[in-house]
Formats: sequence, C-alpha cells, structure tokens
Amino acid sequence: MAETLLVTGAAGRIGGMLRPRLVRADRTLRLLDVVAIDDPTDREEVVTASVTDLDALTEACRGAAAVVHLGGISGEAAWSEILEVNIGGTFTVLEAARRAGVPRVVFASSNHAVGFHPAVDPVPDDLPPRPDTLYGVSKVTGEALGSLYHDRYGLDVVCLRIGTCFEEPPDARALATWLSPDDVARLVDAAVTVRAPGFRVVWGVSDNTRRRWSLTAAAELGYRSGDDAEVFADRDLPTDPWTDAFVGGGFCGPRYDEPGI
Repeated sequence: MAETLLVTGAAGRIGGMLRPRLVRADRTLRLLDVVAIDDPTDREEVVTASVTDLDALTEACRGAAAVVHLGGISGEAAWSEILEVNIGGTFTVLEAARRAGVPRVVFASSNHAVGFHPAVDPVPDDLPPRPDTLYGVSKVTGEALGSLYHDRYGLDVVCLRIGTCFEEPPDARALATWLSPDDVARLVDAAVTVRAPGFRVVWGVSDNTRRRWSLTAAAELGYRSGDDAEVFADRDLPTDPWTDAFVGGGFCGPRYDEPGI
C-alpha cells in the first residue's frame, strides 16, 4: 500500500528540492502551501492552505504516514509574523497531526536555533538552545513543542537543524555548512523511514571537507551524505567577518540588532 507524506511549505525553496527527490512508486506527496502549486505530477496531491489553519491542517493530515513541516517564514521578520506563522504554525501542524493520528512529524529547524554558540570544531549534536534571531527563537520553540508532543502524546518528532540549503554554496561560510539538494532529500527520507526515532534533534549538513557540525546523530537515522561543498572552493565566494565566530555566522552580526518588531 502506498504511503502519503504531507509536506507543508511545499512551494518554497526546500520544498522544490524535495518534490522530485522524495516521490517514488509507493509514495504520494501531499503538497500544502498558501501559494497555489499548479504543476503536480500523478504522484502528488495539492492542498492550498495556511499552516495556521487547524481545520485545514487536520484534514490534510488524514491518512498521512508522516508530516514534513517546512512551512513558515524562512528568515528574520517582525515578531508578530514570527509568532503567528512560525510558532503558531508549528503548534498547529503538531496538533493537527495528533488529531488526525499521524505518527510522525519531521520539523525543519535551523542552525539559528543555536546560532550564538561558538563555532568550535567539532560542534556536537546536543547543543542547547542559544538562538541568534527571532527566527532562531521560533525554531527553538518548534523543537520544544516537538519534545512536548512526543512526551505527552507519543508522537515521533525529528528536528533537523538545517544548514545552508541551496543549489550551491552562496558564500564562504557555506563551504562548511552547505546541505545540498540531494542530501536534504536523503536526510528527510531517513527521518521519515527510520524505525521509532522518538524525539531527537540532528544537524542537517552535507559531509563537507570543512564541516564542523557533527553527523553522528544524523547517521543514526540512516543518513549518508553524498556531497561535499569543497567542489566549489575555487570560486570567489563572499565572506562575512562573523563566519568563524559563531554557529549562526552572519545572523549573529549587527544587521539584526533592530529587526523592526
């Protein structure tokens, strides 16, 4: 019997990477976003809804084997927006999964949940929260909600502290923090298919030559990276003075001192 994965934020950058890489003959992707998705394949279903709409999310969750929660604001924003979409939306997804009987949620957390930790080598898997922005606070809160829903309701929740996930590294920092499109699909697939993960937090990064973040916890899920940002190292990539100081790189710099709350 084919399984269904609900993917929130499916019209976004990472959602676009995952769509062709996660679909297979025994799996259907149910794609949810506030933006209409008008080019579904025969292995995709489309739901146009907000992650803040509990009724719509509960209905979208019905019959799903897991939820891959990507939906939300993908960078710094006003507190009111972060609160409503990122924090409220993650609560809504977890509660909808619980109500619909979905056993697992894979949450797209971020390195910015721990961004103000020093960028030592190696950076361990179990860093406690130390967010670098309001956006980072929303990811800390999402992880905390995932822990609650696991402990109280038995929901399996895997939180992926995603690094720099673009087609190619956009700057020099990303030579260490890049998560390639193929590797993000490998990581999500491992998080979806591993047996009984419980609640856990893992780094989302490719096995880059300059990588500092641990891959031990991700490997325990069954993740094996196939890419290395070093193939882009001969390019003239922009640098940031905060790159080597903190886990969150430039997000720890002064440009976010007044986020316009």
